[in-house]
Amino acid sequence: MHQHGYAWLGEKKAFDKESIRRPAGQAPAVTSDQEVHDRYREAVAVFPATGVPPIQTAHWLMKPPSMIRGTWEEPKEAGEWLGRRLAEFAPRFASAQDREGARLVLLVRAAVERLAWGGDVSLGQYLKGTLFHSVALVTCSPNRAAPDLPCPARQPSA
Repeated sequence: MHQHGYAWLGEKKAFDKESIRRPAGQAPAVTSDQEVHDRYREAVAVFPATGVPPIQTAHWLMKPPSMIRGTWEEPKEAGEWLGRRLAEFAPRFASAQDREGARLVLLVRAAVERLAWGGDVSLGQYLKGTLFHSVALVTCSPNRAAPDLPCPARQPSA
């Protein structure tokens, strides 16, 4: 078991667009509304390639390996990376409460505990202006929420 780190910084409008944050799933019935067909086509085209965080944290594992920002064997190491990301962006967090150092330390400790039992961690903060910052740590091989998803960093053998 190991953890992969993912990070995204972008416009809140993109984060709010649910259709690009969900995998396509099953194709809609021919009799479905045009809106359903449009959402499906958009999900097929955009979901695999966009860095916008997926609705379900485990679905990061469906993204290409190039989106992985780090891989760790130990939850503590993954937590240290998370702590650095939070500290880097904390001065820009829109909420003064979210910027508090003690709160950030508690978030990192809780993340390490969750990773230790195989859980995932997903955090997001609004930044000053119209930006949203997201960081996730996803347990891999296997993932508890989606055990059938393969590790994106391991290439199938020929």
